[in-house]
Amino acid sequence: MVVDQFVDLFGTNRVVHGLVGGLVIASLNLLGASLVLVWRNPSERAMDTMLGFAAGVMLAASFTSLIIPGIETYSNGNPIPVLVGMALGTAFLDRSDALVPHAHYLLSGRKRRDANAPGSDLSGAIPDERVAGVVLFILAITLHNMPEGLAVGVGFGSGDVGGAIALMLAIGIQNIPEGLAVSVAAINAGLDRRAYAAFAGVRSGVVEIPLAVLGAYAVGAVSTLLPYAMGFAAGAMLFVIMDEIVPETHTGGHERVATLGTIAGAIVMLYLDISLG
Repeated sequence: MVVDQFVDLFGTNRVVHGLVGGLVIASLNLLGASLVLVWRNPSERAMDTMLGFAAGVMLAASFTSLIIPGIETYSNGNPIPVLVGMALGTAFLDRSDALVPHAHYLLSGRKRRDANAPGSDLSGAIPDERVAGVVLFILAITLHNMPEGLAVGVGFGSGDVGGAIALMLAIGIQNIPEGLAVSVAAINAGLDRRAYAAFAGVRSGVVEIPLAVLGAYAVGAVSTLLPYAMGFAAGAMLFVIMDEIVPETHTGGHERVATLGTIAGAIVMLYLDISLG
């Protein structure tokens, strides 16, 4: 039903589907960023719960919408292309942390001992040079949002509209708490609420929309890339979950609610995948 309505509205062109998917997840990121206008001071417990939920959605989506179909459907049971893609996606996100400070550090102010540039002095990022810290944080989050847009595009490019819609909704849902978290961090660093809420949405769209289109086009034009692209997006998302989101939600004493949020997110994603995929 949902798949038929989607096709009726947007046709059968996979690139157009990718564009629609990118617009949806970018819009939900903007919604999350804008929540700070009405929810001015969310508690750390609430943020950890919501980010845990986002992690659960991404974790389940990585397997149900990317890794498993990439191996079973698009590699004829051969796991190698997907595993190679996962390794490349992980390496990309790991190396991106060498270019900018960990998003974890800029969000919490706690420097990690395993940072890729442990000898660098990041103390100027917060609180003295607040705007500079926010710019670095935006760059870090932008790098980490790239696989989300790519994943949606690759999903639609595969031709599995039902699975791609489930993935689009899942990533869009988890973009809401992520957008709010970025806005809260920026406000704590001194930026204006309205200005940053709007900018966060623009920043999301600039990255996620074209990558969704590119992902849909690339795997449609070169079908052999599909399992590699699915693995790349999955590996990058898993890196974000384990390297950034989970550590951040387990440092403030709210591990239990963050864990429950993660399980709730996984349940939501599994339901979406079964009902739409």
